[in-house]
Amino acid sequence: MHFVKKKIKQKRKDLIKKLKSGKILRVPGAYNPLTAKLIEEIGYDAVYVSGGVMSNDLGYPDIGLTSLEDVSQRSKQIARVTNLPTIVDIDTGFKSCKKTIQTFEKFGVSAVHIEDQVDRKRCGHLDNKELISKNKMIKKIKECVKAKKDNNFKIIARSDAKGVEGLEKMIDRCKAYVDAGAEIIFPEALKDERDFEKVRKSLDCYLLANMTEFGKSKILNYKTLENLGYNI
Repeated sequence: MHFVKKKIKQKRKDLIKKLKSGKILRVPGAYNPLTAKLIEEIGYDAVYVSGGVMSNDLGYPDIGLTSLEDVSQRSKQIARVTNLPTIVDIDTGFKSCKKTIQTFEKFGVSAVHIEDQVDRKRCGHLDNKELISKNKMIKKIKECVKAKKDNNFKIIARSDAKGVEGLEKMIDRCKAYVDAGAEIIFPEALKDERDFEKVRKSLDCYLLANMTEFGKSKILNYKTLENLGYNI
């Protein structure tokens, strides 16, 4: 048990070390342990338990139908089989942010991302998304930060506000999320290089860019994103 805990702590430290390197981390989505092992074998930097592909693998559309148990048990299996850090999409926090963070931290995950949509959330690249208020999201982030025991376990705040309120209000939200304790910001569904650049110039924190087929974002290669100042 001591060896397992030591390994979990080391993976979290490895993620921080990689973030501090200044090089962009390439983190493909995984939905089962076998995919995670392949990602490690190919030589990527970490594994991302994608909410969209997790939903699809369970036979659901990506509209917030998965449960804490669905996602945490699969994430536990994934984190167990790889030496890479595991990052998990926790949607809107699964009702109790405290319970959710404690569960994923115990299961060996290195970081999670939480979104500012309403509970019956939608894939970040679908239309008709609805947001919670900035203050409600700030409260959720603070709950997440307070719930974790290991300081190296990272809270990522994702904002879906660009397609709902516009880029400027999304940036305003993200600044507030950083102030609330999020160390990494995930600005979802940005359009092109100009959007990505504007967010980078506006925020002084680690940034995550989501490149997904058939999404609203122009597909940019990792070197372009690295040059734009993105970290994941």
